[in-house]
Amino acid sequence: MANSFSYVFPAIRGVQAGREYYVSMCPLRLLAKLFEFDNEELMPELRAQRTLNRARVPDIARYIVINADSYTFSAITASIDGAVSFEPVAQDNVINFRMGTLTVDMHARFIVNDGQHRRAAIEQALQEAPELADETIAVVFFLDRGLERCQQMFADLNRHAVKPSSSLGILYDHRSAAANVARHLSLTSKVFHNLIESERSSLSGRSRKLFTLSALHFAILEMLSEKELEDFTASSKKCLEYWEAVAAQFPEWRYVREGKMTAGEVRQDFIHSHAIVLQALGRAGKFVYQENSGDLAQTLSKLREIDWSRKNIETWEGRAMIGGRMSKSSQNITLTCNEIKRVLGLALAVEEQDVETAFLAVRTAPKQSTRGLK
Repeated sequence: MANSFSYVFPAIRGVQAGREYYVSMCPLRLLAKLFEFDNEELMPELRAQRTLNRARVPDIARYIVINADSYTFSAITASIDGAVSFEPVAQDNVINFRMGTLTVDMHARFIVNDGQHRRAAIEQALQEAPELADETIAVVFFLDRGLERCQQMFADLNRHAVKPSSSLGILYDHRSAAANVARHLSLTSKVFHNLIESERSSLSGRSRKLFTLSALHFAILEMLSEKELEDFTASSKKCLEYWEAVAAQFPEWRYVREGKMTAGEVRQDFIHSHAIVLQALGRAGKFVYQENSGDLAQTLSKLREIDWSRKNIETWEGRAMIGGRMSKSSQNITLTCNEIKRVLGLALAVEEQDVETAFLAVRTAPKQSTRGLK
């Protein structure tokens, strides 16, 4: 080590499972130079990391650039395949013994065990925002003990990783304009107040909540354009007006607020409080404002003409339900919105008409007889 060039990192030494590891800070400008991607051309059995999903990188890079004054990243984990030495500040006490400098031979390889997408995104972001080059990210260094150990590290690091629910992510996301409007409505609108599940993205049969925050969020995204969402006050007012007019057509929603029905009973018997219908109503709302300058309440009163019962198989099977179960696919959202627009007297867009035509063709196609087949 003394006879070769080396990398020197200020570091803290720790011990896990009887093995030393080190925590340091790395300037963003050095990430691409120091940390390598595992050979993506090798078979999975011979790699220590999954292949890089390059489609994810631009979104993460954009997040850094747009939020240059508030972005947050967790530490990158890397294995060092090469000679290292640690020199403590002093040995007079435990703290000084753990703090010091980590010296790594310049011929050593740094292989990312966790954080390869962050590393690639940072490299891309620096092309647009070079002023971030001297900012730092935490790095946890382990000593490379072979392919099997690196593969096990990857498995262990991801073993208990659980992505938060969509509703919880929206609740805590203060950058998203639609999330801000959804949270505001859940707290201030009499339609949604105390009826929104803000932590989970699915509702159990015993839940007292009628909607999830994620369902309301996606309904708002369907209803309002990005430009409209930039004006929080105007978009909140528009949503409040629309959803109160919609809620007036569903007495069951009011019954839940008044304690005359349980949320579970409404979800079990009707489809209008499920996420797919809420999203379809949001999409229909966009066209209501675009094409109808009349009285909003009068226009939406036609929603009462729809039989929202789950037993109405003739209308909803294949459109909002598949085999009697609610389906949230994009095609089912479109088909559900088509039915709502038809009742409201709104014309279908070309894409919506294509989906409707294909759906009706399948529904009316004669079923092939299997009599006599062996």
